[in-house]
Parts: sequence; structure tokens; C-alpha cells
Amino acid sequence: MRSVLFHAKLCSSASPFGPFETVVGTTMCPALPEFQSSSQAPRRALIVIRSLIICCDSFWLASPRLYSCRFQTCSSHKHTVRSAYTACRFKRDFGMSSNTVINSAEFTNEQKEYLRGFFAGVSHRGLIPFVGHTADGRITNDPASGLSNEAADSEPLWFNTPVSDLSKEERWKFEQSPFAIWEKLLQYSNQNQPPTEDDRFRIKYFGLFHVAPAEDSFMLRLRIPGGILTTHQLRGLAQMAEDWGPGRVDLTTRSNLQIRELQPKDIVRVLNRVQSLGMSSRGSGADNIRNITASPITGVDPEELLDVAPLAEALQSYISNSPDMYDLPRKFNVAFDNGGAISVVADTNDIGFVAVEVGEGRSVPAGIYFRVLLCGITGHRQFATDCGILLRPDQTVAAAAAMIRVFTQHGDRTDRKKARLKYLIDSWGIEKFLSETEKLLTFPLIRIPVQECEPRRPINRAGHIGIQPQSQPGLHYIGLSIPVGRLPVAPMRAIADIADRFGSGEVRLTVWQNLLIPNIHTNHLADAQQALTTAGLNYKAGTVLSGTVACTGNQGCRFSATDTKTHAIVLANLVDERFPILDQPINLHVTGCHHSCAQHYIGDVGLMGKKVGGEEGYQVLIGGGADQDQGLARELIPAIRFTELPAIMENLFATYTQHRKPKESFLVFTRRHTIAELQSFCNPQENS
Repeated sequence: MRSVLFHAKLCSSASPFGPFETVVGTTMCPALPEFQSSSQAPRRALIVIRSLIICCDSFWLASPRLYSCRFQTCSSHKHTVRSAYTACRFKRDFGMSSNTVINSAEFTNEQKEYLRGFFAGVSHRGLIPFVGHTADGRITNDPASGLSNEAADSEPLWFNTPVSDLSKEERWKFEQSPFAIWEKLLQYSNQNQPPTEDDRFRIKYFGLFHVAPAEDSFMLRLRIPGGILTTHQLRGLAQMAEDWGPGRVDLTTRSNLQIRELQPKDIVRVLNRVQSLGMSSRGSGADNIRNITASPITGVDPEELLDVAPLAEALQSYISNSPDMYDLPRKFNVAFDNGGAISVVADTNDIGFVAVEVGEGRSVPAGIYFRVLLCGITGHRQFATDCGILLRPDQTVAAAAAMIRVFTQHGDRTDRKKARLKYLIDSWGIEKFLSETEKLLTFPLIRIPVQECEPRRPINRAGHIGIQPQSQPGLHYIGLSIPVGRLPVAPMRAIADIADRFGSGEVRLTVWQNLLIPNIHTNHLADAQQALTTAGLNYKAGTVLSGTVACTGNQGCRFSATDTKTHAIVLANLVDERFPILDQPINLHVTGCHHSCAQHYIGDVGLMGKKVGGEEGYQVLIGGGADQDQGLARELIPAIRFTELPAIMENLFATYTQHRKPKESFLVFTRRHTIAELQSFCNPQENS
């Protein structure tokens, strides 16, 4: 399609286009044949008219900008209009709304003559004023100075990026704020209809994801800072899943919770119910800061350096109260690690705050501080790394806000694949990023080498499962295994009842798609265990199943090539049943595509879904880890059908149990062998 884009003030009653009134808006109409490019490629010829005043069929320009952008033939790939343009629309006085886009099939001959007359007038225009600002603050009228002409109308910018260069999603945000579509959301709900492509993106800002074609429905993702829920909220979510969803919820790898299979007609009721529970889903999807994670036993951890739950809650409150915190160019993850027994995998986040201890005799006073890790993005095979600064606990939320604002102002808005924080820092370097951050803070960022901090305390990889002591005398928490995070409503209600009867009315979610019930007194442990067993809840899960993580899979995600959750449970149960003597934690991470929502690169065994000979299959990786075991998994098998995978897993673990050193973990075992050796363990018959 060829089109002419008008940005105009029109006040003519005699125009052959009909009567117009002055408005701010944009319209695109088919371009005249003589203005079209001879190329047969899918391109658009855009004629941009800036601040045009059309009055009584006489044309003159309020700005000379036209001369620099009269006829621009621009690419339209990726649906991006590559030309100078302003978001404007015409409004006709005969009933069209102010949002109507005029897009007629052809101009009439009279309209063509009208435009020819206009451009003839333009070509004879003489004076083009120039005003430029020199480096020393003076003003010049010399166009040859190479300076920007401040007297010329210029293309609008969206976060320092010309609108014509924006990616499709950024253009949608520029054209209409995602939070300004409530009326549309009501319309979709009232008509029980799915949203348009652009509104599908905007609705994610409310935490609602239309997941067609995998499911012709919405998925709701919440915000649960630190993963801490009350039993009242848990019961309310169970009721929502029963009334409008599939009768279950899904626990996620960000200590969060999702409800699937919501119909368009119910989405307004869903959002209202979330609010009535004292919760929010605002900004849980699209280009936003995702759920703020924290160590799941923070505040009750005997090994922790500091309770980080208040920090996660404070950052969430700051986000909620700051509209510009929803203006990011891409999603963003933040984690707070208490330095204690259970990991929050802070090194997989864009920003990870990790509590550390500084002893006496160092360059800062002794005490508890935070190291800052930046640019974790395991789907791109990168862990967050220490950026060299040390923060007091009271500085962390302010520093996070400043860093996020720097990313918001300078992150790439033209290429979605290069829009994460990693790519900004790759371009700038750490020091420039920290310098820009400091400009927004009233306190300096203190550079302290990590060697001045005490080493992190050991992480208990199985600490999120089973009965564990708390820092408070006589109290315990019980970690439950929720296989691949699928939690039906009946167990949800049972958990809420048990937490009320024997705990403190609180439940904690973990990044391992499990949950735990804290604050159970020693005197109530036996009764709590019995109640959990009666409800069919497992706190003594097998070594593999308790550490298994799986993404949604092709049952609910259009990107996934495989049924990840089903396959993960089959494999985990196989290994647990076949090798009950396993006494070391083993993490199985199963993800359906390269987006790596289940972080397959950090699993002892990582699987990434792919089609193999037309069947569901996987790439198999081995030896990954995070935190103290940090390392990217290596490829073991490039592609294998799932039906062939159980035998491979059985052979591999049989070799491990037979040949490991005393107390040697599976991770250490795999890392001390070459890939060729590990491959031979998978197919022993081929080597006999």
C-alpha cells in the first residue's frame, strides 16, 4: 500500500476533502500515482506536511520543515513507518470521531489537482529561517554551521528516539498509553471478544495475556512482592480459579502466581477481584518491572544477614506510585538476596541485590551492605556480574529506581532483541552506566572491591523442601513440593487452612515453583504434617521432583514446541523411582523454547523443546548452576525425541550412582567429565 501522511491544521470549508476543523491527529491516505515509487517492493511513499495551514484553498507553510522531508519513500517492514511523522488525526465535522483514520481507496481528480496546487506553491517558497545554538551559548543564523535548526519543526521523539524508528510495540505505546484503554477493555469484556493485536499488547500492562492460539483465553499474572501471600489472598485466588479459570493456579519461577483460561467476558471481574484482595496485577507483563523477588524464608532464615522483605515491598510501592516506572523499553527483573540459606538466583536478574558482610578494618565501617549484580539474562547465556559498588540497605531502593530510570531513558526502542539492560551496558560499559545513575542520586555510589566483603554463606539447595528450623526459637517452616507449579484449588484451600491453624496465616512462594508455610511451632508440627498428608500435599518429595522447574509448555504458550510440564514430571518421577538412593539435590529445568522461561541453562539437567523429525523433542544440556555453583550448562545432545529421552536419563543416572565419588553431587560429577564421556554414559551399549 502507498500512502500520504498528513499532519495538519485544516480550517477550510471549501476543500475538496470536505470541511475540516483544527485538530491534532494523523491520517494516512493512498498516495497519488505520480508520487509513487517505481519499486515493486512493499514500501510506502510518505509525504509529510508539518503544521500545515489550509485556508480558503490557499496554501502556505508555518514551518520550512517541508523542504527537508517532502517526498520520502520509506520501508514499512515490521509494520514500522520509516518517515518523519507525528501522531495526529483528522476530524471531520460530519460525524467521524476524533480517532477516525481516513483511508479512502483513491483520491478524486479534484483532490489530486488540489494537492498539485499545494506542492506548486511549496516549490516557490523562498526564505528558510535558521537558528542554531553554538557550543559557547551563542545563536547563529548560518545553516552551514552544521547545527540543528531550532526554528524548524522536528520529528517528535519518544524517549530520545525518532518516532519513525520505533519498533512496532514502542509505536503502539507512543500512539496510546496502555493504561488509557480501560474503555476498550470494558468493550472487549462486554462483547466477549479477543483484543486487536495492538490492544493485546497494551492489555498486558494490566497483567492479562491473551494466549491464543495455544488457548483462546486470557492468563492473569499477579504482583506478589517477595512472594509473600496471606491466607485470605490465597483463598480468594482459589475462588477466582474455580469461578473463572481451570480450577488451578500455576506457580512461577519469579515467586509468583498465574491463573489461566479466563474468558474475555470475565476479565473486568477478575481485575476487580484482584483489587478487592488487596493485590495488583498492574505492570506484571509486557515492558515492565516483573515481580520483585526476595529470599523465600527472609525474616525467618537462621543464616540470613538481613530481612529483605521490606526492601522488596518498598520497591513495589515505589513502582506503584511512580507512573514513569511503567515506561521501560523491555521487561526488567529485580531480586533481593538475604545472604542466607535459600537462593533467589539473584544472578539471573537485571539487577540483583545481594546482602554481604564487611568486617572490621576495611575501607568502610563494618556492617551489612549489598553488592549489586547487573545484566543477568540466562536466555542469552549471561549471568549478572558484580558491578563493583557497595550500598547500605537504606540506599538499595533509591539506587534501583535510578538505574531503572537510566535504562528507561536510554534503552533501545528500535529493536526488541536488543532492548534489555544487557545491551545498553554492552554499548556503554559499566562505568558510564553507574555515572549516569549517580546523576540521579543525592549520594555517591561507593566503589569497593568484592574482596573486602566476607564470602557468601553456603546455600542449601534442598532448603525449600521439608521441615526446617527458623531463626525464631521453637518455630519451623514446612516446604511443600508442588510438581512443576500446578496447584489445584482444593489443595490451595487446604494450605490456607493449615497455615491459619498451625502457622501465622502466611504462605511464601519460591523461585522453584514451590511454596512453604512458615511459623509453625514445634508443638504443632506433627498435626501440621498429618493435615498436609491428608490433603495430599507432599513435603518429602524425591530429590529430582522437588527441584524440577518447567515453563507453561505448548498447552498454554504459542512459542513452546513441547508439553514441558507433562514431560518434566514423567522424567523426574522416573529418576526418583529408579534411583531412590539419590541423596544430593538435582535440578531439572524444562523449557519449551529459546526464551528460556524455565532457565534451562542453569539446571543440573536442562531441556529446551524443539521438533525432532516432526515429533516433540529436546536439546539436552548438562552441568548448569547458579550462585555458588554458577555456570552455564553444556550441550549434551543437540536433539532427541522425548520418547527416547527416558532411557537416556536412566543410563546417565545409573552411571552416576555407580561411579560417583563419596558424597559427590550430580553437578560435580558431570562437570568433571567431558561431554564425550557423558555421551558414552547415555548410550553404554554403543561403547560395549
